[in-house]
Amino acid sequence: MTVSDHFLWWRGPRGDRPRDDRWMEISKGAFQEKERRITGRQHLPGPVPDWAEDLFRVARAAFIADKYVRRTGVRDRWTRRISLAVPVTEHERWQSAAVRTHLTALLQILTGDLWNVDFRPLTGHHVEEVMVSPDDPRASEVALFSGGLDSLSWAATRSCADDPRPLLLVMFREIGLLRLQQRVYQAVKRLGGPRTVMLLPMSQTPAGDGSGLRLETSSRTRGLLYAAGAIRAATAHGVGTVHIPENGQLALNPPLTPARSAACSTRSVHPWTLGRLNALVTAVGDARSVVRVVNPLTRLTKGEVCSAARNAGLTPSDLESTLSCGRPPTRRNGGPPIANCGVCFPCLVRRSGLLHANGTDGTRYEALPWANDLPLDRGTDWRALQRWLLDRYTLTDVLTDTPLPPDMDPAVAFDLIRRGREELERLLRIAAVTGAADAA
Repeated sequence: MTVSDHFLWWRGPRGDRPRDDRWMEISKGAFQEKERRITGRQHLPGPVPDWAEDLFRVARAAFIADKYVRRTGVRDRWTRRISLAVPVTEHERWQSAAVRTHLTALLQILTGDLWNVDFRPLTGHHVEEVMVSPDDPRASEVALFSGGLDSLSWAATRSCADDPRPLLLVMFREIGLLRLQQRVYQAVKRLGGPRTVMLLPMSQTPAGDGSGLRLETSSRTRGLLYAAGAIRAATAHGVGTVHIPENGQLALNPPLTPARSAACSTRSVHPWTLGRLNALVTAVGDARSVVRVVNPLTRLTKGEVCSAARNAGLTPSDLESTLSCGRPPTRRNGGPPIANCGVCFPCLVRRSGLLHANGTDGTRYEALPWANDLPLDRGTDWRALQRWLLDRYTLTDVLTDTPLPPDMDPAVAFDLIRRGREELERLLRIAAVTGAADAA
């Protein structure tokens, strides 16, 4: 990486542009060297257009700033003012009012923060960790692959498609969970579908900022970084669509309590977010290589996604080996080697989905949400879910949190959430029986 490819950020208490000596310079070293050695240099079959490199560069800058600026340092312990200055090749294009509007709106809905992003010309030519290999096969389809239930289900389904060209899975390595992700990938390979499946691993682990303090834990921009990395790969393969598989139930992610509205719940694959991202790509891209991002599972509940995975040939054991957790124990404390905590909201939805598809869930979890000895703070999501399911959920509730894009029918979204609630209610009934048996 050349010096000109560094980006600048500022973590001052106000959003106005600081003097030059208040900017801090961050380079490629913001991502851990160990991660880069594990990932290796990426081989792509064709060049990446400048606009896609710029988008990836902007996403990386936003992700690092998101990790380096702690929410604990602001008055309400959530809303930050973050200023960025990012070098881009297509400087005039990124300076347009439309691009700035789409980008700041996208970052704000993702993180709940106030962003100010400036751009400066990138001098020299630089391609981040890419080796162009024209003889490598070109994929006809690109999808994100996390090692979770949803991405596994979609990869398994598409690996069986009647398509002579490969399926490319873009995987961002999770701290301490690379072996799990590789096992899940091998489950797709074992299906032996007619289609070649390729894996492109990428790194997302930030290095420390030199303060010795723990980095910010919320990581709301991580989804944007994932999407930008997949878009970048898609352009090199000549693919016009990137699939980000996320069950529609969690993509909408209706808040269980008023305190979890908007960006206090993850919105990385919300239909409105993807609409904003596509608008940004259209504004900065060129017509010959523009890429559209879609969620192919947007109308399915978690249980329906799990059923689709079974229909594709995956076993209950394959599904149970996946990662769904919002707070993986391995990432949180370095052990025990358990992927899913079992008590966060994504884990609760996971439990309900596996029960729907398999009739049982043999996943090894760190804890039971209904256990009598569960610490009070770890049972927050379980209690919130119980209250939410007791309350009446209406079409108005669908519209009062994050807005839906114009092309999505609110009635469809409401019916999706209704079906998801039914799956979760079954989990509650089983928990009541299990809890009573344990008490006896």
